[in-house]
Amino acid sequence: MIPLAEAHAGLVALVGGKAAGLGELIRAGERVPEGFCVTTEAHRTGVVPHDEVRVAYARLGGGPVAVRSSATDEDLPDASFAGQHDTVLDVEGEADLLAAIGTCWESLHGSRAAAYRQARGTDPADVHMAVVVQRMVAPVRAGVLYTANPVTGNRTEMLVEVGPGTTVVDGRTEVTRFVLADPAGSADPGWQGELWAAGRRVQAHFGTPQDVEWATDHDGTLWLLQSRPVSTLFPAPPQTDDLRVYVEFGNVQGMLRPVTPMGMATLRAVIATMVASLGMRVEIIDIGGRLYGDLTGLVRRPASRRRLVRLMAVDFGPRAQAVMEHVLRDPRFAPSGGRSPRPADASLSTALRALRGILRALARPDAARHRLVAAVDRLRDEAAAPTHLRTAHERLLFVRDHGDGGAADDITWPIVAGILASALPAHLLKGVATEDEIHAVLRGVPHNVTIEMDLALWALARDAREHRELLLDTPPAELATRYLQGALPEIGLSGFLSRYGHRAAAEADVGVPRWAEDPTPVFAAIANYLRLTDPTQAPDRRFAGAAAAAGAALDELAARVHRRRPVRGRIAVFLLRRARRLAGLREAGKFAGLYRLQTVREQLLLIGATLFPAADDVMFLTLDEVGTALDGADLTGLVARRRATHRRELRRRVVPVALLSDGTDVESTMPAPAGGAGLLRGVGAATGRVTGPARVVTDPATAHLEPGEILVTATTDPGWTPLFLTAGALVTETGAIMAHGPTVAREYGIPAVISVPGATSRIVTGQVITVDGAAGTVTTAR
Repeated sequence: MIPLAEAHAGLVALVGGKAAGLGELIRAGERVPEGFCVTTEAHRTGVVPHDEVRVAYARLGGGPVAVRSSATDEDLPDASFAGQHDTVLDVEGEADLLAAIGTCWESLHGSRAAAYRQARGTDPADVHMAVVVQRMVAPVRAGVLYTANPVTGNRTEMLVEVGPGTTVVDGRTEVTRFVLADPAGSADPGWQGELWAAGRRVQAHFGTPQDVEWATDHDGTLWLLQSRPVSTLFPAPPQTDDLRVYVEFGNVQGMLRPVTPMGMATLRAVIATMVASLGMRVEIIDIGGRLYGDLTGLVRRPASRRRLVRLMAVDFGPRAQAVMEHVLRDPRFAPSGGRSPRPADASLSTALRALRGILRALARPDAARHRLVAAVDRLRDEAAAPTHLRTAHERLLFVRDHGDGGAADDITWPIVAGILASALPAHLLKGVATEDEIHAVLRGVPHNVTIEMDLALWALARDAREHRELLLDTPPAELATRYLQGALPEIGLSGFLSRYGHRAAAEADVGVPRWAEDPTPVFAAIANYLRLTDPTQAPDRRFAGAAAAAGAALDELAARVHRRRPVRGRIAVFLLRRARRLAGLREAGKFAGLYRLQTVREQLLLIGATLFPAADDVMFLTLDEVGTALDGADLTGLVARRRATHRRELRRRVVPVALLSDGTDVESTMPAPAGGAGLLRGVGAATGRVTGPARVVTDPATAHLEPGEILVTATTDPGWTPLFLTAGALVTETGAIMAHGPTVAREYGIPAVISVPGATSRIVTGQVITVDGAAGTVTTAR
């Protein structure tokens, strides 16, 4: 038993999160009802300390008290546990007080709290319960103050929920909700001004936005009853003097998970180079471990404003396009009067080289493909580390100097030629052919290294059917461990990994293990393939059928457009035929670049093994910090903090498409799209209509996908595509029509609807849904 005033943040293991927060408020000079804490030591014994409770209750003067749970894992930055444990109010008398403490203890493992912990991966054995007992405030007005707006994320606003008595927190009545701007400058700020000032003080004390429970009594006295971090806020952008707008860039690579600090530096350079190729300069900002581009300068420059919406639509997807249109209408981002410096235009020699490379590829596509394959093989050989590296300092020097070297022309221009040949026909044939007809011609395109990888894995699974029982009945993680130990039968996996083992989901992050290190996702995909028993649904047959249908569609289209638009039609058909021979090469550049990334990762892990107990701790440092550690600095504490932050961000399921520098999630301020009951709207990216059970997947390494189930996920990258071979359809929350997922879905002939906000939370596994790729809708069964 300790007085509440003696609790503080360093005693969470003894007093729990709620008591620690209340003790901190008292230390900060805030008005908190007097009370005491029955610590976790009492809970560990399983016996309420009756005598001590009676003495402490008498010191409070008896009378009504509030008895409140204070678990060791609640009211923390990444877990609020709001409403998951019991609180008993207006408790009076020793017998009822002792019973209320027991009630709080029992709620630790109640169904609500247990489900919450299971969702967060918390071990119940690591959690204990303290109990707070406080004088009961008889409130006239009570509520909750959020010191940052939890709906929009705006850090310059506070959100207040207020109602009579204690019913706001209990949720038993309707409340009044309003946004509170600084009322201190008004002539009579009243209780709102006092609440605002308290919120400012509390946030300053804790250093992070707070969720503050409060009440005012009959004398008008403001009491603070609880303070905990607002755990749902997306991390704030860096503070700036002016209002700025940031757009999330990671989904271009199919990544919404946080990037490791080591991966962040690599990706910043890659994305800056990519954007520069489009004639723009964009600073890449780390917000919550995600890659955001600062587009403020482009938004304010009249010339670039006109290009931004088109750029968002093509490369970032329809949600980003809608957000950018909204930002451009915001008067705070009106074009600036002055002229901002324009990025340097590409040199004439570069433009001529590009023109020559594109025309050369279009003229002789097969020769261009052979040159590209040879260039990829050459880059693979050049990526290997020299054999003379021995010390960690030598390895670090190698990693620093092992730049990407730029993409070879033999890789770049055939890819660009294929992209242009795929995109231009829709413009040439406007009014004659629909986008769906163009997409139908581009199904089953050959020479895509990612699709070749998926089909190679399918062939491996097909040939491994004699081990079907072992591969289906053993968890993928256990199979991976046994494979790495050499304790599995040979099924051809070594050959597959020698070709594709440098790949992974979120593979653009050097901090992510490759399949060669951890083949768990590969075994999960093999198990999914083995569940497919209908030979007509075999992926190789489906892909071949898609290619045959595309050829027939091209012949029909050619006959039609030659009649209706002879000149432009002939050009369009020529481009479409070239697209079928070149468009599949688009994955080759990234595929080749991953060899260098794998080598860098291998060398970093060897360095990490000399510095830390876990070699991959090195991925939570920057290269400069690695150098400091090699010189003797102890960075284990920094690594631990960054790991904890990364682990917390991995659980985040919603990543804003765009943020303002005040923390506002731009999409949250836009009108919600109209939709009927059970109707989710997105953007059709691959035609077709399929009804089937949904499978919500957050991690391809653990995905169990039955044949024909509809894959529902936040986003996808090439590491996810093995799941497409047996999926009935694809639904994603983000993405652009030309991104990896929708493109592969089209080539496999499965419907896809992208940019469905909240799909992974609004759809549940097993729910029967209908995906209509033409209409861009997902309908849930009633």
